[in-house]
Amino acid sequence: MSGLHGLVLAREGSRFRVATPEGEVAAVLRGKAKRDRYDRVVVGDRVTLDEGDAQGTFGITGVDPRRNLLERRTPSGRANRPVAANLDRVFVVTAAVNPAPVPQLIDRLCAIAEANEIPVALVINKADLAPVESLVARYEGVGYETFPVSAKSGMGLDRLFAALRGGESLLTGASGVGKSTLLNRLEPGLALRTAPVSEKNHRGKNTTVAAVLVPLAGGGWLVDTPGFSEVGLWGIEPRELARCFPEFRASIDRCKFADCTHRTEPGCAVCAAVEEGTISRERHASYLILFDELTGAPRDWE
Repeated sequence: MSGLHGLVLAREGSRFRVATPEGEVAAVLRGKAKRDRYDRVVVGDRVTLDEGDAQGTFGITGVDPRRNLLERRTPSGRANRPVAANLDRVFVVTAAVNPAPVPQLIDRLCAIAEANEIPVALVINKADLAPVESLVARYEGVGYETFPVSAKSGMGLDRLFAALRGGESLLTGASGVGKSTLLNRLEPGLALRTAPVSEKNHRGKNTTVAAVLVPLAGGGWLVDTPGFSEVGLWGIEPRELARCFPEFRASIDRCKFADCTHRTEPGCAVCAAVEEGTISRERHASYLILFDELTGAPRDWE
């Protein structure tokens, strides 16, 4: 079994669950992988395994080059935390109500995926409990596919589940929006824990404690990640942020100044498009907030 390859499904302490052609195995870092500090092996990584020891534990000896890597900033803002690798699509999940959607958080998550060149779609759960037309219009206008669904009633789930199958996808969003409930509807055997939204602060209690890669019965893989209410940006130069907003791209090259930040500069084609209504004023406001965050963020050496 020398040179066996596998797909990392989850990390549990210092051990990894790895899917191989011969079944799921437990693995730890060994040899070059350990010396090279591959302690940030994440779900979705393709890895090389050794022959295993007498206890049946295999060693991860190498990690294949990644197509992409989705990361989020640690609370201190001074380091990054890998979430998943080799993704085909990021599904940003929000709720129509309880908790109320936070467009700035949605825009932040979309920008992170765009920065990693990972296609984005928007899932609006609990769409049977509140109007979602304006939210759908906002993101379909950007070019993102939207999926209004109800994990409770089943509304819209067939279309969503068909889109999830066949690739490696990630569901991400704030706590309490129903990611784990959606997964339980998709694959009832997962037995993922769910928790109600707090009546006190209308925020969800995170029930997924670590990212996990789940095989789908109809083909493909799905990553479920811990919920979080704030995500930081990293690895994005401020001047590159505008290209993480797809609707800005047609205007960027028409700005008067090559180093335009699309804020208050004269001759800014992006600002002109906002005034004309071809770019959403709310999306532009999200861009400005993220731009200020990037320009004020500590550098890795600070």
